[in-house]
Amino acid sequence: MKNVVVVGSGPAGMMAAISASKSGHNVTLIEGNNRIAKKLYITGKGRCNVTNDKSIENFFDNVLTNKEFLYSALYTFTNEDTKKFIEDGGTKLKVEQGDRVFPVSDKSVDIIKSFEKHLHKNKVKIQIESKVVKLNVEDNTIKSLTLANGKKVYGDHFIFATGGASYPLTGSDGKLFDEFKRIGHSIVKLKPSLVPVELKDKWPISLQGLSIKNASMALYKGDKKVISFQGDFIFTHFGISGPIVLKISRYIFEGNDYSIRIDFKPALDEKTFDLRLQRDFQKYKNKDLKNSLDDLLPQKFIPVIIELAKINPEKKVNSITKEERRRLVECFKNLIVSVKGLRPISEAIVTSGGVNVDEINPSTMKSRIINNLSFAGEVMDVDAFTGGYNVQIAIFTGFLAGSNI
Repeated sequence: MKNVVVVGSGPAGMMAAISASKSGHNVTLIEGNNRIAKKLYITGKGRCNVTNDKSIENFFDNVLTNKEFLYSALYTFTNEDTKKFIEDGGTKLKVEQGDRVFPVSDKSVDIIKSFEKHLHKNKVKIQIESKVVKLNVEDNTIKSLTLANGKKVYGDHFIFATGGASYPLTGSDGKLFDEFKRIGHSIVKLKPSLVPVELKDKWPISLQGLSIKNASMALYKGDKKVISFQGDFIFTHFGISGPIVLKISRYIFEGNDYSIRIDFKPALDEKTFDLRLQRDFQKYKNKDLKNSLDDLLPQKFIPVIIELAKINPEKKVNSITKEERRRLVECFKNLIVSVKGLRPISEAIVTSGGVNVDEINPSTMKSRIINNLSFAGEVMDVDAFTGGYNVQIAIFTGFLAGSNI
């Protein structure tokens, strides 16, 4: 039996602590906040998308960074294992659109209660308000941890599941990466992954809060198409956010000229949409243009798109020219916005970058540099799309780290 110290009480840390205890070790879970799992409370907008129900093969299609590194972990503790683990803790689960798995209650606190039940059952000691600031290493071995209050924590093996640098108010502030670097690990530069996008255009500001369903977005670098996605998004005071925007953000890098082309009616090609528009124009031929687009757009968006098409909103529909109609079709099917940049890493759903996985054994999550150190979750250079994939990565890497001490 070893004295195991797990730092960080997100899903990776909690699972690491539980699996280490099940393996026969004496485990202490250390958390800098005044309660555990603070970030998990806000996951999935407070509903906690705990995993994804896709097959293992399709699961890996949604991993963005170092998916090969994760093969062993996911096949050791699958998404099916995660569902059973949560339900064994007393929380019923359901599967929604996109195979996303949520608690039936739609409350993240119930997922946390399941973890807490397993922590208690396995006699994991929990130590809150204990922020680690230094790793004390001798002969490539951690001897102790120094806390912010000056106290030291001793152990035989240490697992760090301290997350990335997104949502710093939850404790995931990235401050320990300097310590990992100091003791010999290399750190892949941190950048926001899955983060809202700022636009140079000013008109989206007037649409703040407006959600658009089932649109298509294509990211362009100069004249070259990079990637495209279809789904929902929302206008914000700085630009755009929402599921497809977060996905696109992963392919935006500093120092490049990007634009995004939005198709508000991806189910129709331009010719078919033009015919649809002509039918609406015939239906509302005696109305002003501003009163003729309600069947196609939310009311709030109508004056904006008419202005972008450079048409007089007071003009009667029966006097709209073919050229004006063409400009309107272009705004519906190929509206171009210019990317200013990404929102700060503190607003990212997930952090890209972290401890270099080349320095971690993928079968055990043990450090190849420090003898008694393991990692789990987002602290490593692994990330995926939204949809429960990142929480699942945290859980199965935590399981592997705790099971292989």
